[in-house]
Amino acid sequence: MAEIYLTDNDLARRYGIARPTVWRWHREHPEFPRVVRLTPGCARWKLSEIEAWEAAKSEAA
Repeated sequence: MAEIYLTDNDLARRYGIARPTVWRWHREHPEFPRVVRLTPGCARWKLSEIEAWEAAKSEAA
């Protein structure tokens, strides 16, 4: 099955936050999924990793 990738805009919409917050989470929270650089200037997050992170957060709550 093909991997689905999300942009920083996709994540910002998903969580109701601003794009810079996505990058701050990436920078300041090691448990937040790591960005994948597909090409220079093309940064994406794997949906499967985002969903796993969400599940871990909900289990911890």
